[in-house]
Amino acid sequence: MILEIILALAIGIACGTFTGLMPGIHINLIAAFLLSSLGYFSSIPLISLAIFIVAMSITHVFIDFIPSIYLGAPDDENFLSILPGHKMLKQGKAHEAFVFTLYGGLTAIPIILIFTPVFIWFLPGLFAIIKSIMPFLLIFISLYLILREENTLNAVIVFFLAGFLGYLTFNLPIKQPLMPLLSGLFGLSSLFISLKQKPKINKQKIISLKEIKLPKKDLIKSTLSAAISSPLCSFLPGIGSGHAAVLASEISNKNENKNPKSFLFMLGIINTVVMSLSFVTAYAIQKTRTGSAVAVRTLLKQISFNNLLIILAVIIVACIAAFFLGIYLSKLTSRFINKINYTYLTIIIITIILMFNMVFSNFFGFIVLLIASCLGLFTILSNSRRINMMGSLILPSIAYYLLN
Repeated sequence: MILEIILALAIGIACGTFTGLMPGIHINLIAAFLLSSLGYFSSIPLISLAIFIVAMSITHVFIDFIPSIYLGAPDDENFLSILPGHKMLKQGKAHEAFVFTLYGGLTAIPIILIFTPVFIWFLPGLFAIIKSIMPFLLIFISLYLILREENTLNAVIVFFLAGFLGYLTFNLPIKQPLMPLLSGLFGLSSLFISLKQKPKINKQKIISLKEIKLPKKDLIKSTLSAAISSPLCSFLPGIGSGHAAVLASEISNKNENKNPKSFLFMLGIINTVVMSLSFVTAYAIQKTRTGSAVAVRTLLKQISFNNLLIILAVIIVACIAAFFLGIYLSKLTSRFINKINYTYLTIIIITIILMFNMVFSNFFGFIVLLIASCLGLFTILSNSRRINMMGSLILPSIAYYLLN
């Protein structure tokens, strides 16, 4: 049994590294494939399969900052890292930028351990209260995001267009609807802009870990802000790491333009906490807000307390392993990124995303991908904050709760 657990953990970390490095290949795809192919894995204990998914998911949230910082091809949860990450890339500091996200991921471990008992004891009662006001809470969050924009009209247009597109996407016969929707909004749109600009990548500096640090005041402030915002966004539908990052920025007054290092550090904390606490949420209230938590709950039927302890142990081991893997991969990327033709590389990534959407989606999904890409381009060119495109998830959630 122990050997199977170790093997599942190792394979999960390897798969999470692969999905993190490959734009367009999301952990939800691997999890969905696993669930649809359970007959082939009938001899493997279900807890081992669950360990594989948890290890893959945690490793993924560490490693997938590499393509978003070095290539501008973000996952749906870390699209906010593009601006500060690319700014540091142009300064030859991409490795430093990535290490700040890794530091954030490690800092998330004590936050996860502190909030796990809090979620177990208080979340069932709290969620029962929140559930009755859920649509109004989501409306309040949406209004807050829109009204804090300099150009409110553009924000309204982007939010509602994204919401309408999201609602249509979830009501069309599309396999893996999130893939074309989020790949277009946050992936292809950024890559098309990069292709147009044809940026020249300077030689990247690889400095020692001792030199990569935040001032103590910024470290404490960023950690506390992320610790407040990320648990709040770990169980609300349609609300994710992007919203937690915006809230943390408001609390700490760390803007992604003025304080890129602090912001990347916060993102590292937030992504890891949100993913990890989604498994705790599945145990505490039997509700899931990430594809990985859905897969684990589907496999185990009901997550027991012993299962939860194993999941927490896997999270800690995967965080540590992903930290050291990330450092090695970032150094490797830094050495070769300026030797690669960035335009050709961008075209290859765009092709990969298009191919995966065609394979795992269908004709309707491809149309959604194109429309979402156009909306993403409009958002960038109109200087609207990209967080407004999360209306694609929030508005369908509001409609669901109001209609039900």
